[in-house]
Amino acid sequence: MRHLLTPQDFTTEELNTLFDLADDIGKHPDTYSHAMEGKKLATLFYEPSTRTRLSIETAMLNLGGRTMGFADAQSSSAAKGETVADTIRVISCFADIAAIRHPKEGAAMVAARYSSIPVINAGDGGHQHPTQTLTDMLTIRSLKGRLDNYVIGLCGDLKFGRTVHSLISAMSRYENIRFVFISPPELRVPDYVTDALNDLGIPYEEVTRLEDALDRLDFLYMTRVQKERFFNEEDYVRLKDYYILDRNKLSLAKSDMYILHPLPRVNEIAPEVDDDPRAAYFRQVKYGVYVRMALILTLMDPASLNA
Repeated sequence: MRHLLTPQDFTTEELNTLFDLADDIGKHPDTYSHAMEGKKLATLFYEPSTRTRLSIETAMLNLGGRTMGFADAQSSSAAKGETVADTIRVISCFADIAAIRHPKEGAAMVAARYSSIPVINAGDGGHQHPTQTLTDMLTIRSLKGRLDNYVIGLCGDLKFGRTVHSLISAMSRYENIRFVFISPPELRVPDYVTDALNDLGIPYEEVTRLEDALDRLDFLYMTRVQKERFFNEEDYVRLKDYYILDRNKLSLAKSDMYILHPLPRVNEIAPEVDDDPRAAYFRQVKYGVYVRMALILTLMDPASLNA
């Protein structure tokens, strides 16, 4: 039995196999429409979510399976004090696979430790968001045909953004990847991330102005400033509009640069950008369903990675 707690749980070769499967699902969805018939997926969301929860549930439904679970900790036994360990023990008696989102770092690891079914980390605090990272990587590969030789800019909340931390960690395993971190000083990428890049010898730079980076990027990964991660309203209000990508700024970028965003968007990308062919964030949503379908199939049959 295998789990997905971080993108590093799969080798790059296994990721290629997973992405090949996702590609085939996108081309031949009917082939997989009964693959999980009779199976149940439990979504254990202790934290609000729209896209991730619905994407995972849609993936299971598209495979012919069924879904169950809760979308809010207050509607679960967690409100009565039940631990994650006890919850997953119980859910293991009901479901065949589970996806968990939790505000505390490491909660998915605890669930995996006590689970007798595969566990998917759907986001744990500010730590990791591996299914979003798989979505981002499939999007990159689908748009440009490879996962190496890029300059990737990440803009906005790089301190609390778990999607950012996951993507940096995952893409660091590919050749000739360079990063440009674009953030105010208060939201710069954590030291443990840059320390890991230094240890691996992966080049990166940190800038505060989006305009100073756009002309050399192959991908721009925009993120929102996350109100729910701030301890006080004043800091959030001061930083929430720090970066807004509009048509004028986008004119500085290369013609083949793509814009990614894990969504939800607040106002960091102006609606006028949506019509630009470089805007790929809604395409990401489509790829997210395909890659989560591939992930469910893979975790339910781990041997398929080596087939």
